Amino acid sequence: MSARRPSGKQQDRRRKITELVMAEGTMRIDDLVETVGASAMTVYRDLADLESQGLVHRNRGYVSAASSLLYEAASEYRLQQNTAEKEEIAQAAAELIEPGQALVLDDSTTGVYLARLLPERAPLTVVTNHRGVFGELAGASGISLICVGGDYLPWADAFVGGMALDALRNLRVDLAIMSVSAVTDGICCYPQQEMVQIKKAMLASARRRVLYVDHTKFRRRALHAVAPVEDFDVVIVDSQTTSADIEVLRDRGARVEQAGNTRSAVPSTKGAGRA
Repeated sequence: MSARRPSGKQQDRRRKITELVMAEGTMRIDDLVETVGASAMTVYRDLADLESQGLVHRNRGYVSAASSLLYEAASEYRLQQNTAEKEEIAQAAAELIEPGQALVLDDSTTGVYLARLLPERAPLTVVTNHRGVFGELAGASGISLICVGGDYLPWADAFVGGMALDALRNLRVDLAIMSVSAVTDGICCYPQQEMVQIKKAMLASARRRVLYVDHTKFRRRALHAVAPVEDFDVVIVDSQTTSADIEVLRDRGARVEQAGNTRSAVPSTKGAGRA
């Protein structure tokens, strides 16, 4: 038997709970009950559902936002965050794509914003493990779409595991375009090792590599290293990224393009990227 779909009232309450927890980072559940104005039993039931979706984590009377050193927030939540920044860097990434190319997009929700722009660049072949990207492009004219299957992760809305890795290792694409959870001292990081393996396989399959990250990624930390920024041919940041953060990237040898501020897209003097 399939689970009952939450009512509109339940969805609104759970959305409010998610927003409160994400805004605070960590909250006492008793305080959350008081703020929401529902019974403790109802709130605990909501939290159990949100935890199953990968949105929050409960521990000894407290509830925390899922995104942390060990966890990434659920795709559904991330898709609604920093939308202007995602649109900005997706547009900059789209300008690097030429008709006739094959590209691979990862589980990043920015990829959904990029996918919406890709029909304008057709014909293209697009490889992805993200259901959100696949859904945007399914049936799009001029787009040959390859969905990498495997073990499905509901919180990421994406596929991982041995089957996905084998598929990616057998592909060669023109461009890999991806994001990460955090950029720390010029190192791209992600909380979950299983997704790190997928990202590395995507990078290995590509002739050229593009990283796009908004300014919030420079204030986060994550457990596992994906790659140093200088391993990418281009690093796209949003217009709110500070000059200090950009300078760290350039000091490591990365070619940085700042979306919405193309005059600042000056390559590093330490390296010109791969051919």
